Amino acid sequence: MNKRYLSAIIALFLCLQLGACGGNAEEDGVVARVNGRPITLDRLELKYDFMHLDSSFDASPTVAGLKNDYGRLLGDLIVQELVEQELEKRGLSVTSEELTAAEDEVRADYPGDTFEQVLVEEYIDIRYWRQELRARLGIEKFFGEVLRPRITIGYEEAEAYYKDHINEFYLPPRLHIHLVSGPSRDAVQSAVDLYRKEGNVEAIAGKFEQVVVRELRVREDRLTIAWKNALKNLAPGQTTPVMTGEADFQSIIFMERSPAKVLDPSRAYPVVEKVLVERKLREAFDAWLDDALAHATVQVSPLLRPADEDGAPAEEEPAEPVAR
Repeated sequence: MNKRYLSAIIALFLCLQLGACGGNAEEDGVVARVNGRPITLDRLELKYDFMHLDSSFDASPTVAGLKNDYGRLLGDLIVQELVEQELEKRGLSVTSEELTAAEDEVRADYPGDTFEQVLVEEYIDIRYWRQELRARLGIEKFFGEVLRPRITIGYEEAEAYYKDHINEFYLPPRLHIHLVSGPSRDAVQSAVDLYRKEGNVEAIAGKFEQVVVRELRVREDRLTIAWKNALKNLAPGQTTPVMTGEADFQSIIFMERSPAKVLDPSRAYPVVEKVLVERKLREAFDAWLDDALAHATVQVSPLLRPADEDGAPAEEEPAEPVAR
């Protein structure tokens, strides 16, 4: 289904369901309020577009599906709004400079004016795209500057995690190799012959126009059968015969084999710390969100609340503060 046509259906559906096409002008296009601040239909549509940015939109959406999608995304927007208000209270709101720097970083991946072309093709207004980018930066800032300073990892806690998850720090045998590849068997063979003569990889690097030499460290259990058989019984410094690859010809220079080992505690600590910090951040965020919702005034259109198990909409209630 054409995306523009789908957007029109969605807008009409919400217009009829939410009463956003008439009535009190002050409420036009508003689907929820968080401590008095409105969340608009436009912003909700943007969120929906972002969720389906890579979709072909061939399937026709159902009313129930639209309602569930929009209800879930509205929940995300309510959380974003609560985070933004918390950052404001702390004087940590995302600045224009931070927003510009993040946008420039995204644009750097798109040559010329292709960034604008993508937005046009996806019917996304640059203003709303920036709004979504600002929200993402706000979440990152909240986790990094508000929650992260509260998190501490004790030595005993890290040691206990290491011992309880020792299998996660097992390193299987690895091979250090150089892969020599090229478009013809003769070209690769010439490079390998020069390596054997000179005795070092640097001798062939850049010497052959169509031959590429890449240094690799690969797990032994992930080698292809062809590579495993070719490397069998080779001593360090020796090479395999020239083999036919999927799109080229290849030879492998075997350097060394690292035996299996368990990462020692000092080297494992950065990994342990990362896991424990992420876990505690999730817990801290959940606790903060529970408290924020308990003290917030959140009003949501009843028609965007989840359906019950039979697919029927939830019973409508007056727009009252919703506490979690």
